[in-house]
Amino acid sequence: MTVAKQNACMGCHAVDKKIVGPGFQAVAKKYANDPGAIVFLKNKIIKGGSGSWGVVPMPANAKLNDADVSLLASWILRGAPSAN
Repeated sequence: MTVAKQNACMGCHAVDKKIVGPGFQAVAKKYANDPGAIVFLKNKIIKGGSGSWGVVPMPANAKLNDADVSLLASWILRGAPSAN
């Protein structure tokens, strides 16, 4: 996905495996039945933080606009399909 590539997400995440952070498919699986997942993930993308997947902190991405954050979070929660 272009937004993920342009904003260095792929430096720490892959679609199907852990690099520094979890793979996007693992994130989708973890939050599949969580009705608040989209809001949680959007906040995590914008504010960063640690604790969800271990001790390595995720950096904040405050420069992303709301539309890009929504698009990115939705894509991740769908399992990061390659057709986008």
